[in-house]
Amino acid sequence: MKITAKAITLGILRALAVMLGIFVLVWFLYKIQALILYIGLALVLSLIGLPVVLFLRRRFKFGNTLSSVVTLLLIIFTFSLVLKIFVPIVIEQGKHISQIDFEQVKRDLNELNVQASDYLGVDHFQLVEAIKRSSYVQNANVEIIPSFIDIFFSNIGSTVVGIFSVLFISFFLLKDEYLLARAVLSFAKNENEQKFKRILIKIKELLSRYFIGLLLQIFILALFYSVLLLYLDVTDAVAVALICAFLNIVPYLGPLIGWGLMLLVIVSNNLGADFSSGLLPLLIIASIGYAIAQLFDNFISQPVIFGHSVRSHPLEIFLSILVGGYLFGIPGMILAVPTYTALKVIAQEFLSEYKVVKRLTKNL
Repeated sequence: MKITAKAITLGILRALAVMLGIFVLVWFLYKIQALILYIGLALVLSLIGLPVVLFLRRRFKFGNTLSSVVTLLLIIFTFSLVLKIFVPIVIEQGKHISQIDFEQVKRDLNELNVQASDYLGVDHFQLVEAIKRSSYVQNANVEIIPSFIDIFFSNIGSTVVGIFSVLFISFFLLKDEYLLARAVLSFAKNENEQKFKRILIKIKELLSRYFIGLLLQIFILALFYSVLLLYLDVTDAVAVALICAFLNIVPYLGPLIGWGLMLLVIVSNNLGADFSSGLLPLLIIASIGYAIAQLFDNFISQPVIFGHSVRSHPLEIFLSILVGGYLFGIPGMILAVPTYTALKVIAQEFLSEYKVVKRLTKNL
């Protein structure tokens, strides 16, 4: 009896210790989420830059250090060129948006509601009235538009640290492509080294295809948005379309922000137009076109691209993004799919005897 009681006590203590360890690990990961994001971005840059590094080594016989430095300089130059092209456009569009008279927009919406109610012979539209009475609309003014440039410069210190950290980590990952593999293998037992090698190779293959698929998704959306905005005769249509497409990197929240940005740009480009006869039709056409693009993306592009790249069911991707968002916010949503993919590969190697793992990883 005493031995049984002692065994039960030890089992309970061991379970509590495991739960405490898991809690501490999750808390620790939450506290260093910025560092996890830096490492994730550095891994992405290293995956993008690795073909360039290998090309410089084989073609021009560059050393590891020189080829890594040249590759990073090319990446920095590319991003700088993109910023040089897009930042003036963003500033110009910001100036146009700041000129929007939101009080006039509210008055126009009120007049439209009255006209529609009179035409249909009803007192009012409940939805329009509810929107009109909401605190967001009643207090709408230029200040509610988030100034991303102001946010960037107000956090310039942390931004610089983040950029430096990503570049620093990327340099060493490019200089030694097996650095991460050796770091992971140093924690593996001798009999498990082959499993770890298979895990790293599979993760690299899946994530490379995932990021290529992500770029393809952005390109398709940018093409949709460009055609839509060019049809509506919007200034800098292609640039605005690219910005809205890039916002889709943030799952679910990004498309809503992109839609709002697109409507604001259309309003800013038609400040002198009559609301009901000129501006409202443009906003309706833009909203319908944006909805069609999102439906195409959600039901055709994403399932095909992500299903083939990370070999996961759309429901798995959806749930993993929600979990990532709840735990780590927007960075968690961005990194949810790569992290979930890596965990599936690890589970396939070490937990393949479980039925649920077999079912989830059968397509890997």
